[in-house]
Amino acid sequence: MPDWMVWTGPTAAVFVGLGLLLCGMAIWARISPPVSRRGFLRIETDRGDRLYIGLISAAAVLAGWIAVTDLSMWLALAVAFLVVLAIGMWG
Repeated sequence: MPDWMVWTGPTAAVFVGLGLLLCGMAIWARISPPVSRRGFLRIETDRGDRLYIGLISAAAVLAGWIAVTDLSMWLALAVAFLVVLAIGMWG
């Protein structure tokens, strides 16, 4: 392992989770090709686009949560998950 990178358990879990998510999306796209549609985002997106937008939005929610409040990070994670879910389903 490179000495310049500090790998902790949570950091490794995030990257393993993202890798599994991308592999799962690739398999899903192979089985059922994505179809573009318009949702509340007002742009045509397929499920991969909505996943990307959702992950970026979740990162913004988490960063904003840390900057603005001292409430539980578990609550922040739940809110970020709901943002990703809403964008994925209706975005």
